[in-house]
Amino acid sequence: MSSRSGSAREYETSDRSPGLSAFPPVPESSESEAEGLIFYHMDLYGSKERFDIFPKELTGQEDRSLGDTRKESALSSEKFQRAQEAGYDLEKEVAELAKMYGLDEDREKELELLGGHLEMVESRWPPARTEKVGSQGSIYNASKSSSPMKDQSQSTKQQGLPGEASQDEEENKARAEDKAESHIGSGEGLSSSGMSDEWNSQAVSEEEAADIFCSTCKMPIRAFDKLFGEHKDHEVAQLPSALESEKEEIHKNMCKLEEQIAQMENFASHLEEIFITVEENFGRQEQNFEVHYNDAVQVLAQKYEEQLEALGEEKRQKLEALYGQLVSCGEHLDTCKELTDATQELYLENDKASFMKAAVTMVDRLEEFLKKEVDLELSTLPDFEERVIDFSEVEQLMNSINTIPAPCAPVINPQAPNTATGTSLRVCWGLFSDDTVECYQLCYKPVSNERSSDEQAEHTLKVKETYCTITNLLPNTQYEFWVSALNASGISPPSERTVYVTAPSPPTIKNKKIRSCENAALVCWESRDINPVDSYTVELSKLTDEENGDTITESIVGIPNCEVLIHLQPTQSYRICIRALNLGGSSERSEPVLIHTTGTYFCLNEDTAHPLLAILDDGFTIACDELENPECDLPVYDNSFTRCIGILGSLIPFPGKHYWEVEVEEDTEYRIGVAFENTPRHGYLGANNSSWCMRHIITPSRHKYEFLHSGMTPDIRITIPPRRIGILLDYENCRLSFFNADIAQHLYAFNSHFQHYVHPCFALETPGILRIHTGIAIPPWTALP
Repeated sequence: MSSRSGSAREYETSDRSPGLSAFPPVPESSESEAEGLIFYHMDLYGSKERFDIFPKELTGQEDRSLGDTRKESALSSEKFQRAQEAGYDLEKEVAELAKMYGLDEDREKELELLGGHLEMVESRWPPARTEKVGSQGSIYNASKSSSPMKDQSQSTKQQGLPGEASQDEEENKARAEDKAESHIGSGEGLSSSGMSDEWNSQAVSEEEAADIFCSTCKMPIRAFDKLFGEHKDHEVAQLPSALESEKEEIHKNMCKLEEQIAQMENFASHLEEIFITVEENFGRQEQNFEVHYNDAVQVLAQKYEEQLEALGEEKRQKLEALYGQLVSCGEHLDTCKELTDATQELYLENDKASFMKAAVTMVDRLEEFLKKEVDLELSTLPDFEERVIDFSEVEQLMNSINTIPAPCAPVINPQAPNTATGTSLRVCWGLFSDDTVECYQLCYKPVSNERSSDEQAEHTLKVKETYCTITNLLPNTQYEFWVSALNASGISPPSERTVYVTAPSPPTIKNKKIRSCENAALVCWESRDINPVDSYTVELSKLTDEENGDTITESIVGIPNCEVLIHLQPTQSYRICIRALNLGGSSERSEPVLIHTTGTYFCLNEDTAHPLLAILDDGFTIACDELENPECDLPVYDNSFTRCIGILGSLIPFPGKHYWEVEVEEDTEYRIGVAFENTPRHGYLGANNSSWCMRHIITPSRHKYEFLHSGMTPDIRITIPPRRIGILLDYENCRLSFFNADIAQHLYAFNSHFQHYVHPCFALETPGILRIHTGIAIPPWTALP
């Protein structure tokens, strides 16, 4: 047990001395060799003598004798034995160390130090090695083993034990060892090399056994090094967490690297685009120079031709004038010569009478000729007018040759949804180039199918921005737009033409066509625009308090037609508005209408009215004048009754209960009830299977009431003629009931399964009036068992 303790002590001492050699001691001999074990005291590793026990000190330096080494080894053995006798305990020392480092409460660490690290201490020392140097065995082979766990067979190779040899033998052995000193130097390299390789491999295994990471040194270490080594004051982390942290950091760096790569690739692509743009700009500039140069040359040539032509014309005029003057002068000279010759001949005339006659005539001619003024001035000067060519146009062309080419054609954006009103449009465009633009020229005209587009008036606006709001337009109308860019060099080609559309006009709700009941309403409207719209939106507001005007608003969107069936709550009041929508946006709200769900509201279908039946201004009173022949020659419509002087109402197609009342006169014969929409117009109500009605006729003896369907009626007598008749249509119970509303009396009920929705019907058989009342809440006395 003492030998193991000594070994552990040596290990711990060497760990606390960083930078010193970790090779095991190799003594020459010891007095403890009788037991086959070599021990060294822990103080040896903390002193200078630690370096003196290696074979390196035996070669090259002879200042220290081998006998001194043996004495120090014997002294170390004695100190170690005294430490054993003093009762050295490893467990006690570990406990003290644990208390010193604050680990006295961590029992698990203490057990780990007592158990696992003892094995690490034993495994840290290299096993004994047997080497031969030259022709003789190494003097260290006999004492190489320093652990009691080594094989005892190695002791047979030693040169005797202290218990068996005498003093003479020791002196002989010393002389033998002196003779072997010459071989120590040569064996030192091999021995040291072998031991270094062994300890290097052991260091690798120790690094592989690292289980924590030192954040200060940035290297993996063992937990033991954190507790007792040079890393005890360093910040450490668990190796898996440190591994994950490093992986995350590497991943972040990789992401940054990828982003940088992407940025560089984008920048490279941008550089390629710039290269292409430079080439394109150069081509445009070269073309611009060539165009302006050709224009300047053409203007100069035109100026030259004009000046040359003017100079030739001036020459012609001068020559003509001089030629005419020359001809006139020649004629004058000829006349002078002729007169001179005639005068000379007259002087030679001898006959006085002849002379006198000829003299008088000659004198008259001479006087007449001399009276004419002779123009001796030149008609034109020989010098030509100095002509100067006007280079202002050429200078203007030369000044227009600059680095700013004419811009490219802009691109108009498609119309964005909900960007228009009924009278205005917002048009946007873009210029996808680096051209310099001073302003834009926006042109537009309405698109119409009635006339060709070329005949439409075009409008032009100049704007600075790349957008413009055009006002004073027609609602729900398509307009065609195109734009050009301008700068000092000229105007660009026009963009492609794009069609925009204004928002629609607000619809008009047909108040007289609105039908409702306690749970629904059917609203109809019409569009005020010629062009169709995309859809309609119904805005519904429930009036919760008519005094303060609080409302709850809902919307029904995407309605394709001009009517909608809306589900409502009973006994409520609603305000309804309609909006029309197209690509441009939404129209303004229509005029609102109020709908009450206290009862059933319907309207009369004027298209079904007989020509003799009149509908008064209130829309719910029908009258018939006193005519004997109902089959008159008045105009008859396709959907109107021809024989029965009747009319159909238009009831909301919604299941449930519907109630209305009809006010009648006692002396009027009538038919009231319900009928299918396609009931025959050439027959009487109640005479077919598509109508159910109550008929009142007056006989000489009494008022007769019939309840007709398919021409049949039950035998019922009504003693009190009703003046206000209530009609209850109950789809759920398949029943049509008639009541005397004045006395809350049930008159009759038809039980029929209506295959389709029915409509109220009214007819007069004698002149009279029927007043219809709608919007009445269903009375409680209409409930039948």
